[in-house]
Amino acid sequence: MESISTKQTQVQVRVNDFIRSVYNWMAIGLALTGFVAFYVASTPALLNLIYRNQILFFGLIIAELALVFTISARIQRMKASTATALFVLYSALNGATLSFIFIFYTRSSIASTFFVCAATFIACSIYGWTTKRDLTSLGGFLMMGLIGIIIASLVNIFIRSSAMHMIISYIGVLVFVGLTAYDTQNLKAMAISQPADVGASAIRKGAILGALKLYLDFINLFLMLLRILGNRE
Repeated sequence: MESISTKQTQVQVRVNDFIRSVYNWMAIGLALTGFVAFYVASTPALLNLIYRNQILFFGLIIAELALVFTISARIQRMKASTATALFVLYSALNGATLSFIFIFYTRSSIASTFFVCAATFIACSIYGWTTKRDLTSLGGFLMMGLIGIIIASLVNIFIRSSAMHMIISYIGVLVFVGLTAYDTQNLKAMAISQPADVGASAIRKGAILGALKLYLDFINLFLMLLRILGNRE
């Protein structure tokens, strides 16, 4: 009985260490994004450089998408240090392109929306971690919803409908609330299934990939809530 208890304790320690690492890296990414966004918004020269040069702006967007794809698809083939550097770089670039929120919205509404988002995110993560319901089937439905949001957002660039803008925002909140719970449950399963002899490099890469998923859930949930709750300048 002692050996079983010891084994269970060791598994729980590995799970806790892995999840702690995931959330630590997610927090580092969010902090870096916030810092860069605020710095760019407070520096008129940088703000003009990014938003008055469409080639540069869309180049940054493409670079971000390329980084997300590279980390997600090729993380097992790269070194842990490379994966970490790419995640940090992505967080910084995302901060630069998100600096517009400090121009469009009041800082008080940004702060209040951030706390609402954080509370919602934590609640969804707790649900995803504790629920005994298998959320696997929900994942496909949520991905379809995400694709629908992307298509509708692209269409609305040309239509410029305020009603569609709000509908997309409300649906987006539901989608990213669900994805937060879904991704958290997947991370729990990943942590539990890790073999005892897994190396530190593999653990770091898994933590970076998990941090990226939760980071994207948080950022997108925040932006959707900001569209609904934010007060414009």
